[in-house]
Amino acid sequence: MSSSTVEPTLPPPDRTTPGPSSREAHLARTQHHPPVGRRPPSRLADLAGLVDVHALALLRATVGIVFVGFGVLKLFPSASPAEQLAVDAATKMTLGLVPETVLLLSLAALETAIGIGLIVGRRLLRPALVAFFLHMGGVYSTLVLLPDAMWQPHSPAPTMEGQYVVKNVVLVAVCLVVAANEWVRHPRPRRTAG
Repeated sequence: MSSSTVEPTLPPPDRTTPGPSSREAHLARTQHHPPVGRRPPSRLADLAGLVDVHALALLRATVGIVFVGFGVLKLFPSASPAEQLAVDAATKMTLGLVPETVLLLSLAALETAIGIGLIVGRRLLRPALVAFFLHMGGVYSTLVLLPDAMWQPHSPAPTMEGQYVVKNVVLVAVCLVVAANEWVRHPRPRRTAG
């Protein structure tokens, strides 16, 4: 006895009612079952994408705000906890030839200008970055110029003031990233011998 299987036949498509397009069918499938290994978009992913797009501007602005804040504090007597430390270091660097008031106002103006340059960007960014790195050289020189204030006695551990200086390594790293991006994106044109 022979067996035969009958395959079911589908009715012919109804030409009067349009079916979903292939795009609509794909969307319907992926809404309920996202592809393996991919997560559906979320607000967190949207936020991460937004931060990624504006990361360099965010870095510039945050360091700029910090610098404007520290610079403005130095305009008011005894408002900045780092005021005396900055004046002592600057006095040693200038061999005591510049009055303390002038040094403090100069530091306040410099830090505020660096902050504004970082926040605004554009043509102010490169001068602000150069001034920032020169200023950081002066800041880190305090570790050598004022060892009694920077380091605990008989210990390689920094004092509170020393920690205040050392933590600037984070700002230096941020500005290195900003500077690298700026110089790669807008390299200076090479001069040709003519």
